[in-house]
Amino acid sequence: MPALDAPRVSVIMPVRDGARWIVAACRGVLEQSLADFELIVVDDGSTDETPGIVEDLARADARVRLIRQNPKGLVGALNHAIALARAPLLARLDADDIALPGRLERQATILDHDPGLVLLGGWARKIDENGRLIGDLRPPSEPDRLMAILERGNPLIHSSIMMRAEAVRQVGGYREVCRHAEDYDLWLRLAEIGGVAVLPEAMIEYRVHERGVTRQHRLSQCFSARLARRAAFIRRSTGVDPLAALSEPPDWRAEEALQSFYADDAVIYRFLDFANAGAAPSANIADSRMPTRAMFADLGHDEKKFARRAIRNLLARPDRPKAFSRGELLLQALHGALSWRLI
Repeated sequence: MPALDAPRVSVIMPVRDGARWIVAACRGVLEQSLADFELIVVDDGSTDETPGIVEDLARADARVRLIRQNPKGLVGALNHAIALARAPLLARLDADDIALPGRLERQATILDHDPGLVLLGGWARKIDENGRLIGDLRPPSEPDRLMAILERGNPLIHSSIMMRAEAVRQVGGYREVCRHAEDYDLWLRLAEIGGVAVLPEAMIEYRVHERGVTRQHRLSQCFSARLARRAAFIRRSTGVDPLAALSEPPDWRAEEALQSFYADDAVIYRFLDFANAGAAPSANIADSRMPTRAMFADLGHDEKKFARRAIRNLLARPDRPKAFSRGELLLQALHGALSWRLI
């Protein structure tokens, strides 16, 4: 149970070197129509002016709490904030996004009226580096469609999420083992103990820029999402979570990957490595294993993009691995199929 003086919502905001946009992010929270909140900013080893900026905001408003830590990464910062949060509801916000004025009140009201709901997302307005509106993000809000998509990929906008603190702690919080898809892994585990929904209203302004995690780490993010899905399937089938024994993200290039529960995924991603035109011709794939047509059947949209680039690069290389030289017809067929699917 939360303490008697606990706020209604804890907003958790991890940041590293976020001086450019953190004032706007914090002000968006401080100007919410719901005033009963705490804003926990976990500074993950910033080397810019971020800590000083947040300290100034904290001196001016007691609802702001600055927590400084040595660099541990996003997952470490998020779990630190969750451990310190006093409210029964947790709202996520990135330090480069902006919460729209009624966001906290709207989401908290819905969660208060639906005790079975553990995770509530929303829509977003996309803005560029200078705050100009460039589009919208509207994940599906129809329950059946939302859950069907969640089984295949992440339809939720992390920075728009509000969730029950008790449920998050019950499933173990964010996990480093699914780095860059740690949110999707958490959503899948939360969906096993309660309801998931999306409010069909804009909750935030979502900033698109070159430093975003999705742009910088897209291939590893796709692998972690695939790993989270495979683990969820095994967990629901057997009651055992195969990721529970891992403390860091697995490497699909390592030899032990081919003997693991994600061996087929490792084979696919050794192939997708060739989306980088400079990939070593034999370092990332074993001659005895190459992807089958069946493995390509469930590729996600971004994985198909990587696969098409990998096939084109391999077909253009005279030094391609023997396994792919033997599978020339398969490569040609897959290239045609994937090209059609992506048009």
